[in-house]
Amino acid sequence: MREPSVLLVIPTWSGGNWLLHCLESLSKQTYTDFRAVVVINGKQGRTEEAVLGQLGLRLIVNAENLGFAAAVNQGIRTSKSPYIGVLNDDAFPEPGWLEALVSTMERDSRIGACASLMVFAHQPNVVQSAGVAIDRAAIAWDRLRGRPITEAGGECEVFGASAGAALYRRKMLEEIGLFDERFFAYLEDVDLAWRAQIAGWRCQYVPQAVVRHLTSASFGEDSPLKKQLKARNKVWMVIKNAPASDFPLIFFYDWAAVLYALVKNKDINPLKGRLQGLKRAHLFLKDRKPGRPRVLEPLVPPWQVPQRWGG
Repeated sequence: MREPSVLLVIPTWSGGNWLLHCLESLSKQTYTDFRAVVVINGKQGRTEEAVLGQLGLRLIVNAENLGFAAAVNQGIRTSKSPYIGVLNDDAFPEPGWLEALVSTMERDSRIGACASLMVFAHQPNVVQSAGVAIDRAAIAWDRLRGRPITEAGGECEVFGASAGAALYRRKMLEEIGLFDERFFAYLEDVDLAWRAQIAGWRCQYVPQAVVRHLTSASFGEDSPLKKQLKARNKVWMVIKNAPASDFPLIFFYDWAAVLYALVKNKDINPLKGRLQGLKRAHLFLKDRKPGRPRVLEPLVPPWQVPQRWGG
């Protein structure tokens, strides 16, 4: 049987009603040469029933939660389609979403990823992500987060794509490797984008590819677990990718963020996460292939960093 042009991977943990909404949105896509695979991380009866009720879907059910990165990789390995779409279960694409991404990808063989224009589901006039940005301090954030959609801008090259709604070229993934499953969740897409940049691949932001996103529906936007995972994974990402000459700068900004969280918010989770990362840092040294991304945003003073998250 012929492989479709796009394999669309949807990892879910406790998707419930919003997974059904996601699948309904996919049924309205103007681009139809795709096959969806839903990866259930930890058997959830209600979720499984919902997915099994959808026609034309492949289902993978894991006995336990293996994490976002592992689930996406499982899906990728089920086909040989030249393009891989990744979509959160709480993301609801507009009908022209996939068509816009594929059309852009097909224009240039060195485009390895395409980023969507993600807006808040309950505030569709506000940008949640217009691709991922990064600076020399290894601080990564969603571009234009919190800005009105009228400022979403035109198509352009960006550092990377948020894996909440992205399209990847299989050839690129075969060259640089899939998502790092040790990350479990969070920053695995930034790590992938950094490796792609080092290898000379481009990421294109496609503002016509609009997705409404609930954001952090599984773990919660400010959950302790999310803060710890992001802090831990940043340590590992830096060890794998950052030039040694940038380490002092990264250290300064990173520990300024830890102190800010401790003093102002009495939040110990960023510190706990970084200590967890340092404890296992040696496991990532063998994967170290450093390089500075080609697409970098300028540094700002530490006290201005929260503004990049819409703060």
